[in-house]
Amino acid sequence: MSEAVSPPVQQHAAPAGVAVIASDAEALAAAASYAAAIRPDAIARDRERRLPFAELEELARTGLLGIRVPRALGGAEVSNATLTEVVRRIAVADPAVAQIPQNHWAFVETITRFGCDEQRELFCAEFLRGARLGNALAERGGRTARDWVTRLTRRADGTLQLDGRKYYTTGALTAQWIPVFCRDDHDEVVVAYVPRDAPGVEVHQDWTAFGQRATFSGTTTLEGVAVDPAWVIRSPLSRPGPTTFAAFGQIIHAAVDAGIARGALQDGTAFVRERARPWSEAAVDRAADDPHVVRLAGELETQVRAAEALLVAAATALDVADAAPADTDAITEARLWVAAAKAFAGEVALRVATEIFDFSGASAADSAHGLDRHWRNARTHTLHDPARSKHLHLGRWTIDGIGPAADHVLI
Repeated sequence: MSEAVSPPVQQHAAPAGVAVIASDAEALAAAASYAAAIRPDAIARDRERRLPFAELEELARTGLLGIRVPRALGGAEVSNATLTEVVRRIAVADPAVAQIPQNHWAFVETITRFGCDEQRELFCAEFLRGARLGNALAERGGRTARDWVTRLTRRADGTLQLDGRKYYTTGALTAQWIPVFCRDDHDEVVVAYVPRDAPGVEVHQDWTAFGQRATFSGTTTLEGVAVDPAWVIRSPLSRPGPTTFAAFGQIIHAAVDAGIARGALQDGTAFVRERARPWSEAAVDRAADDPHVVRLAGELETQVRAAEALLVAAATALDVADAAPADTDAITEARLWVAAAKAFAGEVALRVATEIFDFSGASAADSAHGLDRHWRNARTHTLHDPARSKHLHLGRWTIDGIGPAADHVLI
């Protein structure tokens, strides 16, 4: 396993000139502007496996990293519907860049939901100044990726120490803080937020997947890392009763998939309009006038619009449930909507990214056009968790009216 030298410490400071977004409308406008700025280099970033350091610094400057901070603490506290659309817009331009802050927003939610007042004040101030969270969640060697053996132990002098090895740590390489799932001395699951540049933290550039290349979801090692008790969130996964916490993380993934689908369709139709030649039997002057091509474009547009509409419905259901945290029926309904949106968006992304090649000819396979990145991104990102589990929960609900278990970790 290659272990390239990590970037210098000074690269992990939050950037200067960070905007503070005050409303949902400002968030959507900032996302549209940012997406337009990063789109032109998306093919090159993918081809060159280029670390999007400059793009992530600019993301911080937009203020989008702080949009879920509560209004009482100076943030916009945007709706789930707005955040979902922010992610989707960025993912249309470059889904790898869009996936990196997925963990950030999910772990912001961990702080705002489960942190104490002091932790919320400490970290929300960090987010508003542009600090970004990475992630150190999954491990290898156990029965599942969540059989954690990373340990947070108390030393003889009462201080805390973190030791372990994490994989698929999307965003950790260039983050300011890395939330680490681990077990304490009582075997309780906790989340320790550690500074990226703390002694003993190493993030390796060993991400070699064929898709979502610019996420740099490599390995993070933690050896004797000192952890302030104020940085530890207790029992984030063992709250009584059903919640929308896991569904919140899932809908961001769904937004990435919906963005991949829309981006693939945009690039595919642009190729057939501007570059593709018609098939000799079509009897038309442009490939874009071949009725079979036009019909396929319409079918794919329908699929993409359906995925986008399902995403909006799921996000709206989350907003309804979050406004009534004691309403278990609303929470179950929101979780099912998110399950449907996540499963369908992934399936549509894969279909569109495959069938855009039916628009054109062999020239579409030329890597210079970058059309292959859409399928590679869709296939890689949809491996995060299986759609079959979402269909199973929806099927059980449809047949017997039984919702997902309260402690299910993915919806």
